[in-house]
Amino acid sequence: MSDDPRARPVDHDALARATAHLEPPFAVVDLGALRANTADLVRRAGGTPIRVASKSVRCREIVRRTLATPGYAGVLAYTLPEALWLAEEVEDVVVGYPSVDRAALARLGADERLAARVTLMVDSREHLDLTAAHVGADGPPVRVCVELDASLRLAGGRVHLGARRSPAHTPQEVAALARAVHDHPRLHLVGLMAYEGQVAGVGDDQPGLRRLAVRAVQRRSVAELAQRRAEAVAAVREVAPLDFVNGGGTGSLETTSAEAAVTEVAAGSGLLGPHLFDHYTRFRPRPAAHFVLPVVRRPSPRHATVLGGGWVASGAAGRDRLPLPVHPPGLRLLGAEGAGEVQTPLTGPRVDDLRIGDRVWFRHTKAGELSEHVDVLHLVDGDEVVQSVPTYRGEGRAFL
Repeated sequence: MSDDPRARPVDHDALARATAHLEPPFAVVDLGALRANTADLVRRAGGTPIRVASKSVRCREIVRRTLATPGYAGVLAYTLPEALWLAEEVEDVVVGYPSVDRAALARLGADERLAARVTLMVDSREHLDLTAAHVGADGPPVRVCVELDASLRLAGGRVHLGARRSPAHTPQEVAALARAVHDHPRLHLVGLMAYEGQVAGVGDDQPGLRRLAVRAVQRRSVAELAQRRAEAVAAVREVAPLDFVNGGGTGSLETTSAEAAVTEVAAGSGLLGPHLFDHYTRFRPRPAAHFVLPVVRRPSPRHATVLGGGWVASGAAGRDRLPLPVHPPGLRLLGAEGAGEVQTPLTGPRVDDLRIGDRVWFRHTKAGELSEHVDVLHLVDGDEVVQSVPTYRGEGRAFL
């Protein structure tokens, strides 16, 4: 067995002892795994600061703990209302997606402290005009970041690989947007962002032959984007100096941080290690986040049914979006039912060992979405719950 702490198997027995007093369903974060993952992301970033992607956490206490670790600086939020809330205690929050929330834009434009701490994302002239209209004509400067589309386009644009985000794909397009921001009296251009989801969010060690296609696409995408991003940054810096250039995600820290034009990277999912990140060659986070459901039925000798379980991840529908039963080992979902809203049947060679009231441990496909299902995350260190902390939901916040 490897001496690398990232390779240690999950000690479900210790987690079970620590949480024996809790009534399922509940969610757990293993602090030992979280610490290992936090340190490994810093190692992989190679000295480039990491901005915490809050959508992959959705718990202020875990954001606080991460930002207290050397190598991390600032938050990448997913909505403007969330950013305004986080900015009550975080001094540097970038909104990773454009906002059309008129009330939130007006609040930002009228509050000098928030305007100094929060950076808006703009990716088109239309959105720029809407933003300018709602932040108002008077008040403190409003910080703005422009987004370069990082997708890989082939065959003259007929093939699109990556997330469909910004319409500004070329250095010339993003520079024109930057000039429009710079020319506006209320808006202050401070950053450029480009997120290469086709590298950061797609594992290159998928089962079967698909891995070969993924690796080929990622190699080409990394090379193409490094050149185009550098050209875009140079073009935008001719318009105005930039405080930051943000790129990448958990799955691309090594390649993104290697680009001289990038000043910071973003990561969040790698902190908690959901099972979507089990299929990468460059890294393997320890599973830190888990949820537990009770067995409530034994409909046959070959099946056990847990309460709830339909905690399905966003994205293109498929089996890889379903939660993964991991303990006791040898359990699996049924193809005909999957993970249900109120019940989830399980089968497998170990199902005979389960009795009514027993507990089954699961991993979510994605990281932050787990926090939308529970009010509290129980933080376990060794075999003890050392703290129970609210999720966004537990603090009465639902931003999407």
